[in-house]
Amino acid sequence: MTRSGQSHILAVGGGSFRPSRRHGQIEASALLRYGLDLTGQDRPKLGLVATAMGDSADWVLKMYGAFASWDVEVSHLTVFPMPNVPDPRAWILEQDMIYVSGGSVANLMALWRLHGLDEAFEEAWRAGVVLSGQSAGALCWHVGGNTDSFGPDLRVWSEGMALLPYSCGVHYNAEPQRRPLLQRSVAEGELPAGYAADENVGLHYVGTEFIQAVSTEPGSYAYKVETDGAGKVKEFRIEPRLLTP
Repeated sequence: MTRSGQSHILAVGGGSFRPSRRHGQIEASALLRYGLDLTGQDRPKLGLVATAMGDSADWVLKMYGAFASWDVEVSHLTVFPMPNVPDPRAWILEQDMIYVSGGSVANLMALWRLHGLDEAFEEAWRAGVVLSGQSAGALCWHVGGNTDSFGPDLRVWSEGMALLPYSCGVHYNAEPQRRPLLQRSVAEGELPAGYAADENVGLHYVGTEFIQAVSTEPGSYAYKVETDGAGKVKEFRIEPRLLTP
């Protein structure tokens, strides 16, 4: 397998999937096509990870269905009740792209660390496997952000893998608690400066450098959030590149 040698992360604020015309099913959005294109493979190996959803069999099955018409080789990794593959590290390193679902980022990181998956994902990232995910699957690659892992009221969370030395905001224009809490936690130094994404927006990093935002919907944006050094925060809106459906 030939990889570019670059380390890519695509962190999606929301909108990786959309409802399908087939009842109860979903379709993958152009955000995930963008991620798969980063692999440089004609028929990429896509690994699905739903740890943050408790390895929900229903959700894993729906994700498989979302890629049914795409030219990709799909497999998945679960840890409940035990890992479903003999060597999770080897499975991770065999993929061209990993997609991590939303759910509880706190539970996800606890289980990844218990099973040594955090180290395997970092190794894969350095080897050129594209890491991607939505919500919890976006936060996990960063230092942290805010999460509803502990209940409906959002809490600041800073136990991420920190492959990206930034905070991350997800669902930024969809949930009213998100923006003020991220701004306050950055202003007060609980979290480092970082980036946020509206629904239907992905944040693309090469190595640890933010390269661009991409979106499937006009009027959705990304943001850079940083302290002004005086206990307040500055937020800069970033115009995404609009993807073709």
